[in-house]
Amino acid sequence: MIILPAIDIKDSKAVRLTQGDYNKITVYSDNPLDFAYEFCSKGAEYLHIVDLNGAKDGKLSNYDIIKKIIIESGLKVEVGGGIRDEKGINQYLDAGAHRVILGTLALKDMDFLSRMINKYQEKIAVGVDTKNGFTATHGWLEVSNVSGYDFCLKLINIGVKTIIYTDISKDGTLQGTNLDIYKKLSALEGVNIIASGGISSYSEIEVLSSIGIHGAILGKAIYSGRLELDKAITAAKEKAN
Repeated sequence: MIILPAIDIKDSKAVRLTQGDYNKITVYSDNPLDFAYEFCSKGAEYLHIVDLNGAKDGKLSNYDIIKKIIIESGLKVEVGGGIRDEKGINQYLDAGAHRVILGTLALKDMDFLSRMINKYQEKIAVGVDTKNGFTATHGWLEVSNVSGYDFCLKLINIGVKTIIYTDISKDGTLQGTNLDIYKKLSALEGVNIIASGGISSYSEIEVLSSIGIHGAILGKAIYSGRLELDKAITAAKEKAN
């Protein structure tokens, strides 16, 4: 299982939200690139970036700093937030992103998503953010009537190969992740599931790895010192073996 440390960016700064609440924000650095370098030094190969401004306003609000991280960090960067058209997809892929994450757009326009999957294939991941089991959009500010699990089934049917599944209620709380949903999702075939939200112990990482989850995103747990990134990476690899 791969470990993806996360950098959430708002107003060009590295921040973390609690349960997706833009009013519960902690600023960790004025220069997110410093974290990318640090993660790389701890053995990370991948990086998960979210443009929080973009997630709300539908624009590539922090494109310049994210592009700089992609180019200078040496990490395989997946990026989401504000990517609502093919131009946005191309901007990040041209900058060297490993893959782009579609969220709100995926739920609102399945026809467009299907075309993009056919064209860009594994370069597209879909973020399924859920609140009480239902998908949330627009930076987690709106909740739909579509269940997260059912949405994943639809995504697999149109050829999506990577799904990043986040339980918003767990995100940024350091109270543990939703292992039950990941056990259910791990049984799905033909898709890589990346777990996100609340992962805060090495034992959780070991469980996620042992049940066949493809990746785990770590945010507040490493910023707060609850987990050490290098040890988390080791735990994920050892359990997989």
